[in-house]
Amino acid sequence: MGGVGMTIRRFVRALALAGMLPALALPAGASQGEPMVTKYGFYLDTVVAVSAYADEAVVEGALALCGDYEAILGKTREGSDVWNINRSAGEPVVVSDATLDILRLAAEVGEKTGGAFDITVAPAVALWDFSGTGARLPDAEALRQAAERIDYRKVEIDGSAVRLPDGMQIDLGGIAKGYIADRIADYLEQNGVKSGLLNLGGNILTVGSKPGGSWKVGIQDPFGATGEAKIAIFANDTSVVTSGVYERGFDLNGVRYHHLLDAQTGWPVQNGLASVTIIARESVMADALSTGAFALGLADGMALVESLDGVEAIFITDRGKVALSSGAAGMVAR
Repeated sequence: MGGVGMTIRRFVRALALAGMLPALALPAGASQGEPMVTKYGFYLDTVVAVSAYADEAVVEGALALCGDYEAILGKTREGSDVWNINRSAGEPVVVSDATLDILRLAAEVGEKTGGAFDITVAPAVALWDFSGTGARLPDAEALRQAAERIDYRKVEIDGSAVRLPDGMQIDLGGIAKGYIADRIADYLEQNGVKSGLLNLGGNILTVGSKPGGSWKVGIQDPFGATGEAKIAIFANDTSVVTSGVYERGFDLNGVRYHHLLDAQTGWPVQNGLASVTIIARESVMADALSTGAFALGLADGMALVESLDGVEAIFITDRGKVALSSGAAGMVAR
């Protein structure tokens, strides 16, 4: 528990530095018995923070949902839907409604991005070690063979059953946190919460607006210390999700090898981008599109964002240049 405790304390300090921890305040009409309550946990290999102006039991219930969904969606969780699908050897697997929802949404984003976002990238992911234990490249031929098994279009859904061709696997790491954040937000709203902030390992979702003003969310500077914001935006009742080369990876011979893989080759995407932040009402879409838009690159990624209603983006290049979608400019905190 000590390791997790230290991780959570570092996470809280980083949020405070980035301006993502809201100041304690009371919403209009709230009693003095309803301050903002924050609860922390460690789920899906990341630290989760749930903050809301609500009864403590409601916030605890919201956080507990993470454990419920981890049992369904965790790739390494024995008996989860993902675990069962990945070990099905081509046989159909009956899964939960949540898994079906995510798979359908993943296919939708896969289609929108022309396959740049692909949940079947798991065989390639398995060949990389971004844990920080050492800088080592995978075998090139093994990676080539793994890339041949990547194709989201081969995920078959028939009623409540999912079938994946033998040798293929799925990884929901680029979409599951967003889906869970949306479900937590639904739970809070159903329990009367008017104002709150969720942070699932950097996936931010705001419920309503900050009492007396707006939520201010800092976007990590890809070249700065953890918690150092490159830019900040006002984000009310929306989700802000960033994918960046700084999150997980290593440097070797002057090249940054990171966890955002090209679905065509299995190698990290190298296209001049350092991070992409997507702003959208649905966190699940923001989550998946941040990965997909990053893989597409600045020109094609921006074109995709501009074609979608209710979606904005902040691109940061590997030279530190910031590019904003047409609607994002008005959200920047001056």
